[in-house]
Amino acid sequence: MDKKLDHIGIAVRDIESSIQFYVFVLSGKLFDRYISEAIGVESEVAIIEVNGDRIELLAPTNNTTSPIARFLKQKGKGVHHIAYRVDDLDMALVELEKQGIRTLAGTMRTNKHGRRLIYLNPADTEGTIIEYCDYPGQR
Repeated sequence: MDKKLDHIGIAVRDIESSIQFYVFVLSGKLFDRYISEAIGVESEVAIIEVNGDRIELLAPTNNTTSPIARFLKQKGKGVHHIAYRVDDLDMALVELEKQGIRTLAGTMRTNKHGRRLIYLNPADTEGTIIEYCDYPGQR
């Protein structure tokens, strides 16, 4: 199955200064900004496009339960995850299972842009948090 880089998620402590950097220094455009209070997400998200490539800036909205807050405490700010777009997420999950690659339970969801996503278990990806996603409405 084909995979294409969809975006890079970056954990930040100060979303305002991070947006300023990506917009003014890297000449990016703020595509969207929203707060997701879904359990297991609890983050403010700013989507920036730089020459057609997307970056998701992720700042925790709950320092107790947000996975971004945990990430910042453990590893500090920086690249949180790399997302790959697949043609069909359901078929990709079957392929992953055949390859013995696990996903993180409870991370399957659809975001406000209609992107279905799930995170792979970092224990099976050499420690990197990898997201698989598809856009069913855009097939």
